[in-house]
Amino acid sequence: MAAPFIPEDLIEAAAAKLQDEAAFAQALEALKEASPVLLAYGFSESFEAFTAQEREYFLYLLLVIWTAVKESGTALADVDEQRLSELEEDNWNVLHGNKGGTFRARLDPFFEGARQEDLLAFIEDALTQDEEDEQQLVSREGQEALFVCLKTVVDGLTE
Repeated sequence: MAAPFIPEDLIEAAAAKLQDEAAFAQALEALKEASPVLLAYGFSESFEAFTAQEREYFLYLLLVIWTAVKESGTALADVDEQRLSELEEDNWNVLHGNKGGTFRARLDPFFEGARQEDLLAFIEDALTQDEEDEQQLVSREGQEALFVCLKTVVDGLTE
């Protein structure tokens, strides 16, 4: 059964909650118990090209998404490695089908008919570079790959 729409206020509440170190550690432990496959996904071969900072940021964003979905009262999907791999491949195909343009423009196809538009917007905003920001969490090279990985997580949790 598909998850209900996860609204922005739930996502923002999860993000704010996870700013606290103790809450972050508790959520990480809960994720490890509830969905070790999802947690392991963030440490798979696909992530070796990311910087340590990008992997840490991915983990934070993963926990925000997981917490928001969980707090929505949705029964979390028990996604396996095979399904994550299929979802990731589908997402790469969508991205590769949209060449050129800005980072945001390349993501437009993901929003067309999306059930979880607020989660996708949260990911997009989290990965969009602010030209004035000297301390960038994500390299330009890492933006698209991290989006695909986080979109895969959303798909796995909410399908």
